[in-house]
Amino acid sequence: MRLTNEQIRAACEAILFASGEPVEAARIAEALEIDIDTVNGAMWELGRALDERGSGICLLRLGSKYQLCSRSDYAQQVRSVLDIKKNAPLSPAAFEVLAVVAYNQPVTKAYVEQIRGVDCSGVIATLCQKGLLEEKGRLDLPGRPLLYGTTPDFLRCFCLSSLSELPELPDKVDDAVQTENDDEIDNEQGEQIRNFFRSDE
Repeated sequence: MRLTNEQIRAACEAILFASGEPVEAARIAEALEIDIDTVNGAMWELGRALDERGSGICLLRLGSKYQLCSRSDYAQQVRSVLDIKKNAPLSPAAFEVLAVVAYNQPVTKAYVEQIRGVDCSGVIATLCQKGLLEEKGRLDLPGRPLLYGTTPDFLRCFCLSSLSELPELPDKVDDAVQTENDDEIDNEQGEQIRNFFRSDE
């Protein structure tokens, strides 16, 4: 049976609500037996409808995935009812590692350490535990080192729909991040990078 546009939109909403996690548009298209463009159109209509009626729920696009989420305007009330503790803010080192990975991914731990000039094992492990970084395979070199990249949670936490929305780095920082021979990023450059990723918390 061919679904109407309204039924497709309702089905997408039901799928996202039941999932509670970001869902690939391709998976929704396959389940509803429609093409991805139709899914994207339905999601756009769903997001607009939620916004227009002032719903406490909003639709997030996270790369090729979608997720329903409570609006940040009501974060305090949601935390209060669900007794959710506020997460500890990320350290300056964590922001710097996120910046290096986000702008250069996929990258190895060795590459991040070469840019920052210090061991990053603990920071990368913490960011993986928080769901902001994840393994993206292995580099085809001796030792097969792991590659790391950002996650959909990274996009959600920093209010981005895709990595293309990352702000452009100033030339000075851009040169420092992309030059593999640099031993470290100085304090001023590190502060510029951190400013891109500071949260309100």
